[in-house]
This record gives sequence, C-alpha cells and structure tokens, in this order.
Amino acid sequence: MKLPVIKHLTSFIEENDQDYVLETIETLEALTEVSSLKDEELDVIGELISNMYGAIEVNKMIKEGAPKKEALNNFMKRVLGSIDQ
Repeated sequence: MKLPVIKHLTSFIEENDQDYVLETIETLEALTEVSSLKDEELDVIGELISNMYGAIEVNKMIKEGAPKKEALNNFMKRVLGSIDQ
C-alpha cells in the first residue's frame, strides 16, 4: 500500500463518491479472472485494489470524525502493525 495513492484516492472520494471506487474495484477484480495475465500484472491489479480499499477505510474514519491526516496515519499504523505480526 502506498500512502500517497491512498491520500489521493481519499480526496477523490471526498470530491466525488465512493461508489466510483467500489465499481472500479469490482472491475479490477473481474479482470483478475483473465487467464492470460502474468503474475506481475496481477500484482499491479492487487496493489491498486488494496489501495482503493484503504482509501475507502480512511474515508470511513473521516466520516466518523477523524481529521484526514490522523485517519491516514492511523490506517497506515494498522497496516504496518498487521504486517509485523
């Protein structure tokens, strides 16, 4: 996951609607079923999907009242904490 990408997507959600991101996730998930995709291509799609889910989670925290910067930092701490376990 890349914080700058999540931050940008969070801004996109704030300016538009998270439904755009959810529909994009569905589209990307459908693409993963293409049998001719290489592992590297699947990795890129997976990274995009995880960043989009991260932005949706950050947006949820912001809607619950957390400042944007705090929501981003807390989300990344959770991600890094889960990797360390």
